[in-house]
Amino acid sequence: MTNKRRNFLKKSALIGALPLVGFDQQVINTEKIPFSKINKGDTILFQGDSITDSFREKEKELPNSPDSLGKGYAFLAASKMLNTLPKKDLTIYNRGISGNKVHQLLDRWDKDALDLKPDWISILIGVNDYWHVLRHGFKGTFETYENDYRKLLKRTKEALPDVKLIICQPFAIPRTTAVDESWVKPFGKYQAVAHKLAIEFNAFWVPFQEVFDRAILDVPASYWIPDGVHPSISGSQLMADEWIKVIESA
Repeated sequence: MTNKRRNFLKKSALIGALPLVGFDQQVINTEKIPFSKINKGDTILFQGDSITDSFREKEKELPNSPDSLGKGYAFLAASKMLNTLPKKDLTIYNRGISGNKVHQLLDRWDKDALDLKPDWISILIGVNDYWHVLRHGFKGTFETYENDYRKLLKRTKEALPDVKLIICQPFAIPRTTAVDESWVKPFGKYQAVAHKLAIEFNAFWVPFQEVFDRAILDVPASYWIPDGVHPSISGSQLMADEWIKVIESA
């Protein structure tokens, strides 16, 4: 064996024996930290209609309270954050109200949103803006929905310029007790408006319709969302998981 060959083998052995500290450190540094956009002391507000409300108590309306957070996805998502991020000292409210449409959010927005000075506002609204046209004589259109929603978001950003917005996709599942196939095309216009506004206002987007569409491929809709609008316990967990996934990976 030549001297050059011996020297090469010695160098190779030495390099192989060295701990890959630099490499490991580089891998660690490139890993994304979960919930990196949530800061210590942040206040998070869930807003919307009955899907968010989910039978919450409305007298005390306390933050971080099981009764005040309701029984749906907002409670489940809040539970996950409070459990995962105890050192963040988060304050989480639910101020959803059953039956609300966008213009009703506007009417109560000072008390139930702006006055709370939230750092995050998550909004799920839209199903009643269409459903109540069918069932309760509401005269709104998807243009009404867009104009009112934009007004709400502009007002929010003017009052709270640093607030982080989360716009959740309104959803409806056909072939259930309250929703049929006739909903798909007209309600799709409301969903398109919500997505358009999420882009316009640089909001986080939570694709709830897609979540339910995937879920019902394997298990009947009646398991996840019996009437096509209000989720079951399992459907609420689907929603909470998706909401957390969007915020956790942001």
